[in-house]
Amino acid sequence: MNLMKGLSEIRTDYTKAKLDLESVHKDPIAQFEKWFKEAVDAQALEPNAMNLATIAEGGRPTSRIVLLKGIENKCFVFYTNYQSQKGRELENNPVCALNFFWPELERQVRIEGVASRVSEDNSLTYFQSRPRESQVGAWASPQSSIIKDRSLLEERVKQIKQRFDGQKVLPKPKQWGGFAVAAHEIEFWQGRPSRLHDRIVYTLIDTQWKINRLAP
Repeated sequence: MNLMKGLSEIRTDYTKAKLDLESVHKDPIAQFEKWFKEAVDAQALEPNAMNLATIAEGGRPTSRIVLLKGIENKCFVFYTNYQSQKGRELENNPVCALNFFWPELERQVRIEGVASRVSEDNSLTYFQSRPRESQVGAWASPQSSIIKDRSLLEERVKQIKQRFDGQKVLPKPKQWGGFAVAAHEIEFWQGRPSRLHDRIVYTLIDTQWKINRLAP
């Protein structure tokens, strides 16, 4: 099959639900939590997986998948190595975007906002709640740095395990912690037939959320 011809023939008609101004919650965070629970209940694959888009040096956009680990004070929280590419980019320019896609429900949520570090106490609490192997991995990986081969990581894991032998939980590396994204725009997208999708967008104006419908 010709690749491009095959791509042009891939089509899905979305028919599972609808979305209108009368049915959504006035608070977009409450609306997100409702949809997130429905994604979990539908057994969506990794429902907390989200695309994080940041701005690199020179204005170049970059993106990757990270995991939502909480909603705190109406902010979307995830954790990372602050010395990673995304960590450095957010420190230089905290403007970012998040995107969730739940194909099982034919839904998407797009979020734009500004990231800031969570407290050291919160980062420590979450870090030490992770499986011990994940704690070791956070210590061992110089995230986003160029390495010769995987053997470097394997050797560093051995060293970290020896260093913290006998400790059930590890101290948090200084370079590891959380970011909280405070949203100023959140769009809810529900797939509909014939590509006439439902789109409801919340825009924060001063301290109030304004709700509008967008054309698909």
